[in-house]
Amino acid sequence: MESGPRPRWGRRIGWLLLIWALSVAGLGLLAWLLRLLMRAAGMTA
Repeated sequence: MESGPRPRWGRRIGWLLLIWALSVAGLGLLAWLLRLLMRAAGMTA
């Protein structure tokens, strides 16, 4: 008993890839901000 048409696999994979890409970009941004803060505090490598 289905309540309506199921979304296509293409849409599901598209959403999965979008969420993955946004999470990777968010982690990259966080790493960049931490690097800026560490550099501002004088912790250079």
